[in-house]
Amino acid sequence: MKLIVTGGSGFIGSNYLQYMIANYPGYTFINVDALTYAGNQENLTSIANHPNYRFVQADIADRAAMELIFAHEGVDAVIHFAAESHVDRSITQPDIFVRTNVLGTQTLLDLAKQYEVAKFVHVSTDEVYGTLGDTGLFTETTPLAPNSPYSASKAGSDLLVRAYHETYGMNVNITRCSNNYGPYQFPEKLIPLMIQRALADQPLPVYGDGLNVRDWLYVEDHCSAIDRVLHAGRPGEVYNVGGNNERSNLQVVSTILSELGKPESLLTFVPDRLGHDRRYAIDADKIRTELGWSPKYDYQSGIKSTIRWYLDNQDWIEHIQSGAYLGGRS
Repeated sequence: MKLIVTGGSGFIGSNYLQYMIANYPGYTFINVDALTYAGNQENLTSIANHPNYRFVQADIADRAAMELIFAHEGVDAVIHFAAESHVDRSITQPDIFVRTNVLGTQTLLDLAKQYEVAKFVHVSTDEVYGTLGDTGLFTETTPLAPNSPYSASKAGSDLLVRAYHETYGMNVNITRCSNNYGPYQFPEKLIPLMIQRALADQPLPVYGDGLNVRDWLYVEDHCSAIDRVLHAGRPGEVYNVGGNNERSNLQVVSTILSELGKPESLLTFVPDRLGHDRRYAIDADKIRTELGWSPKYDYQSGIKSTIRWYLDNQDWIEHIQSGAYLGGRS
């Protein structure tokens, strides 16, 4: 099987490529990544020289560049991770999110249709559902109600994927995951940011009252779920992927401080983010029952593994902080 993996130099994409090459060494993987600020080739050092792995630098919204790949590769499946994903950035630069997440997805869908790609897996987010109250869970039938430019752009791309199935009969799946964490996550995100600030004895900024709740999913568990959807997902279906690990932001930060032996006095509350959703929680029963998936990591084992990885890979962090990982690109 030959797969295009878009955004494979980012956090989840790079973990997915490492997971898949370890489990399917006979498959061929083409990593297509624009190498924006969040794309890091150092994430893929362990597989860079694998005979069945190849990297192509390209923008998914650039049809001419993408068509060169589809026209000459005989691709069997597209696993679509590539997206602008940081909510804070979407508030100040929403146009970039619409271009990549909506137009880029439509470009990929059109080429996948034209070149008769057998499977298209679109990796989305639980943020498209909006926010929950103190109770309840997102299911695959929960109406989409995005509250940030980021989540709105992802909802738009989800609907395009659905439309290509309904209109053209394309074999597509959409996965909607809860908050991922683990190795190689860009340090603008909550967990790696807080680890680095705690190690430096700097204040740890927490939005609002810190009681916004997320369901935390260890990235390797997410990769295994996408693996199951690729191989067994029913055409046109949406699958929610969650870790069943609800924690408030304050609980997450407190765990990090405790694991690192740092004082709670480093916690600093800052004004809340615009449109900050209060609670996300995923019902992942469908993927469990239909596809036999279940997470391997609970919150305690996942967070300890994550903290240990960042402690053991300070050179990776330092290259990001210094800009060395950019390799001369801006």
